[in-house]
Amino acid sequence: MTQLFALHSAYALSTAVAALDAGLLGDDDDRVLVPFVSARVPETTVGILDDPALATLRARFDRIEDLDALLGPLHPSAWKPEKAELTVLERLLTRAWGLDGDDLEILVQSPQVAPALTLMRLFPRARITIVGDGLMTYSPLRVRLPHTITARIGRVVYADVVPGVTPLAASPRATVVPVSAEAFRRVLLEAAPADAGADRGDGETVLVLGQYLAALGLLSDAEEVAQQRQMIDLAARRRPSRIVFKPHPSAPPRVTDALREHARSSSVEFVEYRGGLSAEVLAERLDARTVIAGFSTALPTVQSAFGREIDAVGTDALLRRLTPFENSNRVPATIVDVLTRTDSAYREPAQLQLLVDAVGYAMQPLVAAHLRPRAEALLRGIRPVDRDRYFSPQRLAELRLPGAPPPTLADRALRPAGGVGRVEELRLTALGARRRIGRAWRVLRGR
Repeated sequence: MTQLFALHSAYALSTAVAALDAGLLGDDDDRVLVPFVSARVPETTVGILDDPALATLRARFDRIEDLDALLGPLHPSAWKPEKAELTVLERLLTRAWGLDGDDLEILVQSPQVAPALTLMRLFPRARITIVGDGLMTYSPLRVRLPHTITARIGRVVYADVVPGVTPLAASPRATVVPVSAEAFRRVLLEAAPADAGADRGDGETVLVLGQYLAALGLLSDAEEVAQQRQMIDLAARRRPSRIVFKPHPSAPPRVTDALREHARSSSVEFVEYRGGLSAEVLAERLDARTVIAGFSTALPTVQSAFGREIDAVGTDALLRRLTPFENSNRVPATIVDVLTRTDSAYREPAQLQLLVDAVGYAMQPLVAAHLRPRAEALLRGIRPVDRDRYFSPQRLAELRLPGAPPPTLADRALRPAGGVGRVEELRLTALGARRRIGRAWRVLRGR
């Protein structure tokens, strides 16, 4: 059988390679890597095909078929052929890539969107496996895929960085295949450049990760700087010898300049790192005692795979600001919030799973309809402070979940009953009554 890996991130590639090394994906004769760049401006990004640090990971595959080269100049996310074109494209790709459509498995990391969705449609007889891409895998799928696709999704392969918690992607049909944190760690270290400008130093180090949430519209530029100043203060309270700050690649230099000035008041050495190491490997190279961020998905990996302490700043405010409620960052932010709160009631895996299930249902009540009993069970016993932290009153009211605020007069008037809103129901009732009176009056007048 041929396995076709359609991947675009180093994290997903590392997950797939760790699963291959652990023997979790079977022993197939032909493994094909189909890499592509998903960035909005591909020219500004080094993809997994060209990154020299990933050369040994790419060598795990029998061959590589560059999807960008095939589609160019069309962006991979814009590859959405019409239904009538699928059969012809299947024949062409089968011939070009030397595939057997009846003996094929497609492994994708983002099944809701093109090009992964297109490939799944192109090969209607292929088995499907989802490859996890960090904490997003713990969220339910963002869209309701057609049955012709969901019926073929057999498993979800993911890095087990939140031990004891099962991802919701493709739940409940797909079989989950966890890749151990240790196996994942080995692959991350293998792919790290040997000389990337990171040294352990002489004393204790705290690593602070920037995320540039202003680019996502979640914070203003001023709020972004203020939040990262709080991270520096939190790091300084641990009395380290130095603070190493890894800014987001897209963040403007003025953010780092403001933090450097702020750090001087704490009398702690401040070092900026702009090398090519991932946050997880950088923490290991620096021998960082603690890693501090906003809701970076690197935090659970750093904790589970590398044994580092973690902390976060601003997750409570972020959870309030995420819009719409089904924003795909909500479950990752929830997990990081729980793992870094000292007073959290959900740090035990079973309790965290219940919370993730409930939040997942509230995000996607149609896709994750099977989780409603879990959501109701959590909300019946949740503390009000936690309910308000993880769920909005409007969402609870929309889904009629426990803990929803009492309906107002307007809510009761607009609430559907028998398929229509109450106001519409009253209007139709009045219209029917007027028609019956009209008919009776015409009868009395002999018409």
